[in-house]
Amino acid sequence: MQLSVGHYLISMSLYVAILLVTVELMRKYYRFAAVFWLVGLLSFPLWFNQLEGWFRWAKTFSVLVPTALIVGLGRIAQYDKREGWWKLYRRDWVLWSLYGILGLNILEASLKDWVLGNYFNSVSGFILIATIPLFRTRKSWKQGWAISEQAPGDLLVYTDPLWNFLYTTWNLAFVYAENPGYAASSFCILLAAELYPLLKKRPELYVMARVYTLALHILIRSTYDIFTPFMDSSVFASEWVVNYWGGINLALHLPYLFWYFIRRRKQLFPAEVHSNQTI
Repeated sequence: MQLSVGHYLISMSLYVAILLVTVELMRKYYRFAAVFWLVGLLSFPLWFNQLEGWFRWAKTFSVLVPTALIVGLGRIAQYDKREGWWKLYRRDWVLWSLYGILGLNILEASLKDWVLGNYFNSVSGFILIATIPLFRTRKSWKQGWAISEQAPGDLLVYTDPLWNFLYTTWNLAFVYAENPGYAASSFCILLAAELYPLLKKRPELYVMARVYTLALHILIRSTYDIFTPFMDSSVFASEWVVNYWGGINLALHLPYLFWYFIRRRKQLFPAEVHSNQTI
């Protein structure tokens, strides 16, 4: 059944609103968030009815498990200054792991893109991995990633708005190529992740918003498909769009790659850059 434009506007707007409220609740009530995602893992038996292929299983595990076991417990341990076994979650491996998991999630989609023949978009994904923010200064990599000691123990990642935009257009192009029927619902979770830090005027909240919107989306898709009846976008599938969208993404990502490393060189080696300019 082909859905009307009004149907998409209503269902997608409602979903974006639900996602924004979810991020706000998960962010504000960090203990509830940890319990919610731990309980969410108990839905594992239902996944067998919804998930097919290596990519879908890998994506579900690599999103839901870290959200529950690393983000949730890490925020509690860091903000509450928990002792005992909780001290394990107050060490640097938590942030290193989250950095690696973000890269892994992009890698999974990029490899799938390559298998699908969407080579330009696949390369764009690899560029995103190379430009994930980490070191802002040579002495303190935690200035790139941190769990705040201020209420409510936010996961802070200092991405820049351009990286966020490139991630959004790359990811949406990937979903459109991999399963166009879910492009509309995926657009909602990407839009919510972009809107939340704008509404809060806190750009460093983008990754946390992305974590919670994606995790909720994955949890729903892995247990019961509610998106096909309300937001099925397969009617908009086009091989022509896939090819050109990937090419446009690569054209946007390549200059960002050069700009990123020029900027990083200036930040990591300011004395050397100044010396070269003086000469």
